[in-house]
Amino acid sequence: MEKSGAQKSKCPSQLIDARIKELGDWRGKMLSRLRTLVKAADPEVVEEWKWRGVPVWSHDGLICTGETYKKVVKMTFAKGAALKDPSGLFNSSLDGNTRRAIDFHEGEKINEKALKTLVRAAVTLNKSKAKS
Repeated sequence: MEKSGAQKSKCPSQLIDARIKELGDWRGKMLSRLRTLVKAADPEVVEEWKWRGVPVWSHDGLICTGETYKKVVKMTFAKGAALKDPSGLFNSSLDGNTRRAIDFHEGEKINEKALKTLVRAAVTLNKSKAKS
């Protein structure tokens, strides 16, 4: 994506839209679907654009990111290690004390119900920390 003055004037949602369009392949479709699921799980979610082009979803703190790589779309949960994952969605960054991630590969089906539950759990955790 071009780093121009025009980019700085765009809101995060527009930048995420542009990233999805720019990818133009399965990764863009996957990122778009993940974004839709995050927003469905938490209608009050705030979209951000950080670290030189990473879509971020927050609510009382960072929930997760949507990173795109050549062979994977990675959804990293900032406090994933503190979340219950009964469906076993987390399949990456499992060694850390804080973060956990889900790597989505081309053609992979998303367990939408479990993912929305995980997003809601992250929001609940953020809210509980915000009040303390």
